[in-house]
Amino acid sequence: MKFIKIISAYLIMLPLVSCQSTPGDASSNVDRNIETLLKEMTLEEKIGQMNQISPPEDLSQIVDLVKKGEIGSVLNLVDPEAINALQQIAMEETRMKIPLIVGRDVIHGFKTIFPIPLGQAASFNPELVKEGARVAAVEAASQGVRWTFAPMIDIARDPRWGRIAESLGEDTYLTSVLGVAMIDGFQGDNLNDPTSIAACPKHFVGYGAAESGKDYNSTFIPERTLRNVYLPPFKAAVDAGAATFMTSFNDNDGVPSTGNRFILDQVLRKEWGFTGFVVSDWASVSEMINHGFAKDGKEAAMKAINAGVDMDMVSGTYVAYVKELLNEKKITMQTIDDAVRNILRIKIKLGLFENPYVDISASSVLYAEEHLLKAKEAAVQSAILLKNDNEILPLNESIKTIAVVGPMADAPHDQLGTWIFDGDKNYTQTPLKALQAEYGDKVRILYAPGTAYSRDMRTEGIAAAVNAARNADVVLAFVGEESILSGEAHSLTNLDLQGAQNELIAAVAKTGKPVVTVVMAGRPLTIGRDAEVSEAVLYNFHPGTMGGPAIADLLFGKAVPSGKLPVTFPKVVGQIPMYHSHNNTGRPYQGNETMLQDIPLEAGQTSLGNTSFHLDAGFDPLYPFGYGLSYSTFSYTNLRISADKLKTTESLTVMTDITNTGKYDATEIAQLYVQDCFGSVTRPVKELKDFTRVPLKAGETKTVTFTLPMEKLAYYNLDMNYVVEAGEFKLWVGPNSQEGLKTAFVVE
Repeated sequence: MKFIKIISAYLIMLPLVSCQSTPGDASSNVDRNIETLLKEMTLEEKIGQMNQISPPEDLSQIVDLVKKGEIGSVLNLVDPEAINALQQIAMEETRMKIPLIVGRDVIHGFKTIFPIPLGQAASFNPELVKEGARVAAVEAASQGVRWTFAPMIDIARDPRWGRIAESLGEDTYLTSVLGVAMIDGFQGDNLNDPTSIAACPKHFVGYGAAESGKDYNSTFIPERTLRNVYLPPFKAAVDAGAATFMTSFNDNDGVPSTGNRFILDQVLRKEWGFTGFVVSDWASVSEMINHGFAKDGKEAAMKAINAGVDMDMVSGTYVAYVKELLNEKKITMQTIDDAVRNILRIKIKLGLFENPYVDISASSVLYAEEHLLKAKEAAVQSAILLKNDNEILPLNESIKTIAVVGPMADAPHDQLGTWIFDGDKNYTQTPLKALQAEYGDKVRILYAPGTAYSRDMRTEGIAAAVNAARNADVVLAFVGEESILSGEAHSLTNLDLQGAQNELIAAVAKTGKPVVTVVMAGRPLTIGRDAEVSEAVLYNFHPGTMGGPAIADLLFGKAVPSGKLPVTFPKVVGQIPMYHSHNNTGRPYQGNETMLQDIPLEAGQTSLGNTSFHLDAGFDPLYPFGYGLSYSTFSYTNLRISADKLKTTESLTVMTDITNTGKYDATEIAQLYVQDCFGSVTRPVKELKDFTRVPLKAGETKTVTFTLPMEKLAYYNLDMNYVVEAGEFKLWVGPNSQEGLKTAFVVE
């Protein structure tokens, strides 16, 4: 407020601004404009463009820096009037009149919070993911935010890592498709549109492979694995026109990403032709000192700039050392100019030079009714039905009394999930409130949470929950994680339900009443024993603002679950990492090995099968990638392919018939997997190559057709060439990564 008072005169002077977008300049005009600006800029002004700050609460402290052109970007500022005031200074009181770009972590919604990205991935629905990003962009842009640090397209195969919540799961192909959908949603049809915000795919690259699932930890990803598994989503992002990229915190094979010339210059710029700009992650330039990769801030700045980091996020090292480094010839003016070119290019494409201000007179779009409806639909499609014995769900008219228990039944903040800086729990609709509003006049609802929050170890409240269960026809147990337990720096070694939640579920199950366990969490949890005593399990990765009504609709059959797991659920933490597209071994699991408690005393050392599995957990996961039930059932029949042999330049047509054999209209997600049986290097046992959502009325049969270009089978081979190798391939179409119809073909 102090800042607003100091420069209130600027706000009075603000011109009336039209929110109509103007056609974007052609590339030649953009480049010409950039060169015109560069010729006039001082070194200090160029360095300023490369400097991003998180402003102090008293914004008057940075007025002089903005006037001098020494700040190119601010983040974490969401006050439209303050943004306009700063832009007014940048546009009218600086020599070069270059606008600021305002960034913010808008990860799965701005005000209207959608399911966490891992939840959205469970929908296997690119259009739904795109719509969620578009809503986020419209809301954020209305407050002056024109740049988001999303999507996070790290391949995440370790649920101990808290940031798996921000990911799109374990699969390279699914992450690529949904990552592009998010970028399209954020950026819209034209970055110049005032409702569009620049996307920033992150974290480049390999962050999801952090050792032991511990955030910021080192990775060791060989180049072939890097290119085959971790880089493809980022290549897809470049092809989709992503405006910016962010480096990751981790070092890989001893080289921090923020100083890694190979990935930033060789791959991103030279191989892929990326023309946007690269920003470091928060202070990751100066953190290279902690890595032991740079002895001080000066060396860190030198290594980051020379590697290809155009903008420094908040470390201040560029401002402090670039001029000195240039004088010492440790960096070149060409490198500085290229960084500034990249930054200016995005500012021009965003239309910030023509329209830098927020239209504060416009009607609010925050929490618009259509946004809430889309958030609800996203929550519906993101829910995964893991178990439904005796068809307990959907709840029917015979249910007269419901016991609602568990700490997540009415947790408006925690169901929003991680990274919701701008979300407001006062707008959250919880399951308890939704059930009371929708069914309170039809069904008696007994509410006894049992525990106050997910980590609550106290058990004295469980007696009341048990009493409610005894007096009910069915128990709805809402359990899971508080939002603070997942996300950045929130890694775990124990993935069981926290606190006394296991005891709560076990206690209400002992009443003999059917228990429906509804989980809301930021990661896969090891819920085997909880699922065993539950009649049904509905898993919801933190579902956001409208999670309550979505879950209520699912429980009572107004909506039918269709979500599929975007990540494998292990039985126990000791199985991690566990993912569907693993390589085979020389002694693969055969399915008939002796388990720990069945081992005879003094058994021979080689008598247990000598194959690849855990004696105490077996081989299989609790639930495989792609798994998810419905209230209906589906039958796959008549798999056929267009050819047995194909050339590398051809495409294979794959067809199968899917029948809804149940009594509910429902949607099945059909998945196509391929295995390259013999390669110049070991290939995964299965790779997802396509998927489609198939809506089917009860009793209806549809023929589903996939087109599989042979180029989708390409990979980096023994000689690090990206090729489709000739040979034998297996192919499956089915409901998840472990089931389905199977055939084979040959590539010549």
